[in-house]
Amino acid sequence: MKRSSFFTSYISRLFFAGLLALALAACGVTTGTNLDVTAPTVVSTSPVAAQVGVRTNSLIAATFSEALNSDTVTAANFTLTGPGATPVSGTVALDTSNRVAVFTPTSGLTADTVYTARLTVGIEDAAGNALGSASVWTFTTSSVAAVGVPVYLGTAADFAILAKTAISTTGTTSIVGDIGVSPAARTYLTGFSETIDASNRFATSAIVTGNLYAADMATPTPAKMTGAIGDMETAFTDAAGRTSPDFSEIGAGEIGGMTLAPGLYKWGTGVSINTNVTLSGGPDDVWIFQVAENLTVASGVEVILSGGAVPENIFWQVAGQVTLNTTAVFNGIALSKTQVVVGTGAIVNGRLLAQTQVTLDANAVTAP
Repeated sequence: MKRSSFFTSYISRLFFAGLLALALAACGVTTGTNLDVTAPTVVSTSPVAAQVGVRTNSLIAATFSEALNSDTVTAANFTLTGPGATPVSGTVALDTSNRVAVFTPTSGLTADTVYTARLTVGIEDAAGNALGSASVWTFTTSSVAAVGVPVYLGTAADFAILAKTAISTTGTTSIVGDIGVSPAARTYLTGFSETIDASNRFATSAIVTGNLYAADMATPTPAKMTGAIGDMETAFTDAAGRTSPDFSEIGAGEIGGMTLAPGLYKWGTGVSINTNVTLSGGPDDVWIFQVAENLTVASGVEVILSGGAVPENIFWQVAGQVTLNTTAVFNGIALSKTQVVVGTGAIVNGRLLAQTQVTLDANAVTAP
């Protein structure tokens, strides 16, 4: 009887020890030899230390050796200062991998100026280990001032086309760059006649110079897609949340025939482009268009870039649908709250990032 009681007590202790271990693991606490006691480190920065000629509209970023506790990546622990230790106003965010911290200045930096970025030991990893030591580096901005601060796309920038529900194509389409859907499955990539890779992590297609990804593919693709979709939604919110527009309600929503300087544009309506529009500025300048309803580019109409302007610095934040009609030429990053519909023969130099679906018809889409 005593022996039976001993074993009963022993088994009970094992059972409750197991429950305790499970509870600790659920709270992110490890036990035994798996305990994380390693401090995170900074493995790279952008700009790099002592870099000169940095664009005045650059984002400041640091990549860490491991995932961080997002609650510790704050404006108090990631700062940027100018001459005389003057604080630079900005926002701090962590990407979906929890390894890249980004400081976005509220406005462009001053040209030909030395800035100091600081990461304090208040930053911790997921296990509560603080940064081993503060990380401080300086850089010097270019003598030429750029206009506007770009929208940070995070891992959404890995894709030429990204959507949540579907991507479809008909006709002879050509895409340069990866495409992906999530939480939709691979069956919602239609018209690509894709071939699944042996690893089941991606697919390929004769009409895509890149890979095709979907949420139901093998690990680590589901996490990759969840992260990219999250970054796309964060980018949309960033673009929509920019304040103090340089231009409001111009053309009452019809901007065809205009030449637009870099800056932040805002409309409380939809925007139509019925004749060619020109975006004129340098390669570091930024355009952000906040459109409260739909964006429509008429058939045969072009968004023309001049003066060195580049598609990766042009952001069309559209609360409704983006429609690019037959043979239109579109430059920039489309961030659509709903869908993007691309008419027959239309050309896109940029990215199509939609929170529902993207529909193509014999189009050329080239990621910058």
